[in-house]
Amino acid sequence: MHSAAWNSAHRWRLRLVLAGVVALLAACGRPVDEPQTGRYRATLQLPGGETPFGLEVREENKRFVLYLENAAERTRVDNVTLAGGELTAVFPGYENSLKARMYGDRLEGTVTLIKDRSKEQVIPFEARLQGKKEATYRFYREPLTDNADLAGRWEMTLTGDDGKAGAAVGIFEQQHDRVTGTVMTPTGDHRFLEGQVHGEEAQLSTFAGGLAYLYKVKVNQHGELEGEMWQGLASHSKVKARRDENATLDGKEPNTQLKDETSRFDFTFRDLDGNEVSLHDEKFRNKVVVVTLGGSWCPNCHDEATFLVPFYDEYQSKGVEIVALMFERHGEFDRAAQAVRGYRKDLGIKFTTLIAGVSDTDEASKALPTLTGIYGYPTTIVVDRAGTVRDIHVGFSGPATGRHYEEYVAEFRGLIDSLLAEPAAAPVSASR
Repeated sequence: MHSAAWNSAHRWRLRLVLAGVVALLAACGRPVDEPQTGRYRATLQLPGGETPFGLEVREENKRFVLYLENAAERTRVDNVTLAGGELTAVFPGYENSLKARMYGDRLEGTVTLIKDRSKEQVIPFEARLQGKKEATYRFYREPLTDNADLAGRWEMTLTGDDGKAGAAVGIFEQQHDRVTGTVMTPTGDHRFLEGQVHGEEAQLSTFAGGLAYLYKVKVNQHGELEGEMWQGLASHSKVKARRDENATLDGKEPNTQLKDETSRFDFTFRDLDGNEVSLHDEKFRNKVVVVTLGGSWCPNCHDEATFLVPFYDEYQSKGVEIVALMFERHGEFDRAAQAVRGYRKDLGIKFTTLIAGVSDTDEASKALPTLTGIYGYPTTIVVDRAGTVRDIHVGFSGPATGRHYEEYVAEFRGLIDSLLAEPAAAPVSASR
């Protein structure tokens, strides 16, 4: 008993010593070998300023994992390695990565986003551990009690530095000074935004491994929103919005169609092993085929794939096939295939994925010449059993859009069910 008690006390003192060493190294600015577990306030430094997101470091099954937190979304990152005082993480489904030195209660480094033609966008990153008694905050450490009300629906205009104006709809919920919601555009949504109102100004942000968004707006004397939005290091827009509970994007979506309605939509691209696959292959004959155009780099494509994975499990046996045409950041086939392999693995994708080209929409339009053009990702094309295109939908309203996501899922399922109920196409004779 005496020996056991002595060992227990010895271990307790040893832990205190080790904790003191970690604290001393952190104070001296020297890296440590492991991060402290707990919740951090993480930020990316965009041209518009700090872009915060929630970060939790946990130890699970003797390995460190990260959780990225934005409003209701919690993204698990389990591809985490530690070496030489540095933490490296690759975000699920992406090639994007985090590298940070560990200094006890803080992390400092960069997030690297892979952009078109394999270019890298390197964004400064910092995260500080929040104390157990420290109030969590997104932007403003000291909240105000007299704040503008952003809750509701807003008709928005986003005007880029090139002068081109785009329609958008903002949908926000507010509780005290905390604001959550998203901004919908004709080609997708800006996912789970979270922020704070501080008097007449508000800031919102999100980062879940794909794109980083930062909104800074103010309420003017007319009750309208004015401000700016940054996406990563290179994209910037002016923001104007007015409250409108009937705001909609109907009729404002890009219009992708068949150039000739009598022509047959078809393609031939290579799978990840280099084998050519065509829509007229035996695998797709007499099937309802969902063809989705996207890329592993595209957050809205991740949202669509997350929906399609269980949908495919349910509908494949009923006569549905899915083909994802992947337009990647790399022109080299092997690099593109490697990116898609990671995407498939992390998202649990079982349906066909083909390397179709690079992510530039002009190049994508050339790769599918029977269409009038590709204007955004994802673009989803539904083909019936006879090989006829029955629907083309540009963009995807993900879970952050609430009822819009639910309505899309219901409409999509209804369409597929109706096409499955149609008779199969007559077999084509050998002479034809």
